[in-house]
Amino acid sequence: MLIKSVNGKTPSIPEDCYVAENATIVGDVSFGSSCSVWFNAVIRGDVNFIKIGNKVNIQDGAIIHCTYKKHPTIIGNNVSIGHNAIVHGCTVHDNVLIGMGAIVMDNCVIESNSIVGAGAVITQNTVVGSGSIWAGVPAKKVKDINQSDFAGEIERISNNYVMYSSWFKEEE
Repeated sequence: MLIKSVNGKTPSIPEDCYVAENATIVGDVSFGSSCSVWFNAVIRGDVNFIKIGNKVNIQDGAIIHCTYKKHPTIIGNNVSIGHNAIVHGCTVHDNVLIGMGAIVMDNCVIESNSIVGAGAVITQNTVVGSGSIWAGVPAKKVKDINQSDFAGEIERISNNYVMYSSWFKEEE
């Protein structure tokens, strides 16, 4: 893994987090507990800060960045960021799934208990309302989520990634 300071800012990663050997974390990045950063993921807090909550999994090839002098990236708790997703200069609230290959652009807000579908592009300044699913290019709301079905699903995924990361920690 590459953990690198930039402009006097060093990533803050609790010991209970897992970071894959070829992940890159740079600059003003802080993590909550029980997070995982998977293979080839890049988290670059070089031009603004990135704050990541508890039980967040950043899957293989994902990129998290921010916008110089404009937009930090803030990620809540129990968030799954799918393989090859890009999350840039935005706010993602708690209990959110960002699907594989999705792009969330500057100044977007993804409210709690929402899903951004695989391959979706959430264009600049978009607010994804709580309890909704967005998909497409550009992304649009496709439906509301049945909260009783959804409530445990995002937490289940977050908990699974805590379990998966424990397998890799055992091998260290």
